[in-house]
Amino acid sequence: MQSAKGLLSSWGGALSRGVTKQERALYIQNYLAKRFPHPGVPLDHEDPYTLLIAVLLSAQCTDVRVNKVTPILFARAKTPEAMAKVPVKEIEAIIRPCGLAPRKAKAISDLSRILVDQHGGQVPVDIEALEALPGVGHKTASVVMVQAFGVPAFPVDTHIHRLAQMWEFTDGKNVKKTEADLKKLFPEDIWHDIHIQIILYGREMCPARGCDGLRCELCQHCFPGRKRPKRALKA
Repeated sequence: MQSAKGLLSSWGGALSRGVTKQERALYIQNYLAKRFPHPGVPLDHEDPYTLLIAVLLSAQCTDVRVNKVTPILFARAKTPEAMAKVPVKEIEAIIRPCGLAPRKAKAISDLSRILVDQHGGQVPVDIEALEALPGVGHKTASVVMVQAFGVPAFPVDTHIHRLAQMWEFTDGKNVKKTEADLKKLFPEDIWHDIHIQIILYGREMCPARGCDGLRCELCQHCFPGRKRPKRALKA
């Protein structure tokens, strides 16, 4: 495989002969690493449990808003044992700005009780056990595995699903396939960083409302011959 440095220096020549998907992935990997060299976890947290709750709250809500709500929630309770004792209605009132408050509050209460009863009050380092918790889907479980425990995982949110299609890494059939396709393209040891880097790029450079495959820097650079807008399937 050509090195990232070599790819950058010979990109013009590569365009003339046609760039492979793997070469394009390597270029994007290098670009994102330079633009976002130290991508921190966007959600403020102290430990695996507070990260789990923050990720659950982030569904259909911005990280900025979640980061405003979680200090209030965690001041009330920041362990499974403490949270399990908080009335659901009280949790709901605190997290209301995050949206879907009744459903999220019940999930937070129920999963906290399960962690206490079945896992000794600890967040399990097991993706299947995480997915079995109320309100925790595959993406949330993957985020916890990679960001809290350093276990290789490639969480796919709406930004990643959309950009993976714009960069022609996947057909967008479903999120599960997008995840599998990206795992084949990028080395396992960078999954933690690159999934956050793609999210940051999507938010800053290629937001959903302006994303048509023609405007952002990476689309223009990687697909100079693209003339028509490209539409991405939703997750």
